[in-house]
Amino acid sequence: MGLLIRAAFWFSLVLLALPLGTGTDETGREAVGPLQALMAAREAVGDIAGICERKPEVCETGKSAMHTITVRARHTAAIAAEMLDDDAAAPAATARPTETVELPDTVNLTGSVLPKN
Repeated sequence: MGLLIRAAFWFSLVLLALPLGTGTDETGREAVGPLQALMAAREAVGDIAGICERKPEVCETGKSAMHTITVRARHTAAIAAEMLDDDAAAPAATARPTETVELPDTVNLTGSVLPKN
C-alpha cells in the first residue's frame, strides 16, 4: 500500500517537471496544467489511502501478500548467504569423489561399430 502511495507521489512530481501545454488540444478539449495534474494526483493518493476504511479485506489481503513476500525474500537471502559463505563453499570445492568408476577394456563409443579383437 505504501508503495502505491509513494509511486503516486513521485509520479506527481514528474508531472510537475514535464512541460505540459495549456490551451486546447486538437479535439477542442482543455489541456490539463501541471498544478491541476498535481491536485488530481493528491486526490488519487487520498483515495488509495482510504481504501482500507472502505474495504478492509483488500488491506488484509495486501498485508498477507507482503508477509508472504517478506518470508520468501528472507528465505532466499539465507540460501544466498549460505552459498556465498566461504566456510560452506570450501569443503564442497575440495571434496573428492569416494566412488571410483571402472571402465571396461573396450569402449563402444558409437554403438554401431565394435572394435576387432
